[in-house]
Amino acid sequence: MKRAAKIAVILLVVLAAAIAAALSFGAEWASPFSANAGEKAIFFDIRLPRVLLGACVGASLAVAGAALQALLRNPLAEPYLLGVSNGAALGTMLAFVVFGNYILARPLLAFAGAAAASVVVYSLARTRAGMNVERLVLSGVIVTTFLSSVIIMLTTLLDAARLRSFTFWLLGDLSQATWSGVYLRFGAMIAATLVLASQSRALNLMMLGERDAVDFGVETGRVRLLVFGASSLVVGAAVAASGSVGYVGLIVPHLLRLAFGSDNRIVVPMSAIAGAAFVVLADLAARVAIAPRELPVGAVTALLGAPLFIYLLRKN
Repeated sequence: MKRAAKIAVILLVVLAAAIAAALSFGAEWASPFSANAGEKAIFFDIRLPRVLLGACVGASLAVAGAALQALLRNPLAEPYLLGVSNGAALGTMLAFVVFGNYILARPLLAFAGAAAASVVVYSLARTRAGMNVERLVLSGVIVTTFLSSVIIMLTTLLDAARLRSFTFWLLGDLSQATWSGVYLRFGAMIAATLVLASQSRALNLMMLGERDAVDFGVETGRVRLLVFGASSLVVGAAVAASGSVGYVGLIVPHLLRLAFGSDNRIVVPMSAIAGAAFVVLADLAARVAIAPRELPVGAVTALLGAPLFIYLLRKN
């Protein structure tokens, strides 16, 4: 507990510094203490909800990645590579096309899409001999490619203005953040993190193998259901707000395991804090790199995550 508390303090300081930096820098100067009403509006109505939404999205994707890696006993398992993010994106796209401005339709269909993609990838990757890296990655690539094709086909139903907006969102975009969106994603992130953290001890045992876990009294079917369900919920909520921000669930848990070991009682909850800091900093880089224009935050995370993915793939 003392070690976990020290790690939590360190990561919280990093997160606080990341949020402070993200609030301080941008294309326009804005201060919460300014007498200028325009600056206050930029700070409280645009920048602050965007930064907090980025923190919620990063925490959601990282904690889901940490839990999936432990459950599947595979360091390459993460929502983006397994097609879960694309499943959520397709659900959001269907809500965008069919239900229009009905806000709750997007997270609900995103959750349904993420859950369906999780089930399909898991079913394709599992064999009588168990799970292996090559089959899991191939299953994720197949599902991701298929879902991407469906999304592209659906974009033909959009007019030019909505097509441009949706395309930028699909690449990872936090610019449409609202306070209601922040509250919804924060609630989903807290609920999923608590559920996944509660399964940390069982995930530690399942990393030894499902048969050994059963011998120790772990209800493996129940654990799988909780992990896949909570991961789908939190990824669906995150993707519905920000689009496909890739590799967060790969980078953050892997770095935490390198730094602090593979105990999921530490890795799973701490991934939420570290993931929040990672996406906040990535979004800051996306905003200031070519200011006043912006890069998609998903492009920044992909530039960092793709080399690490290649390294892990070769290593395994």
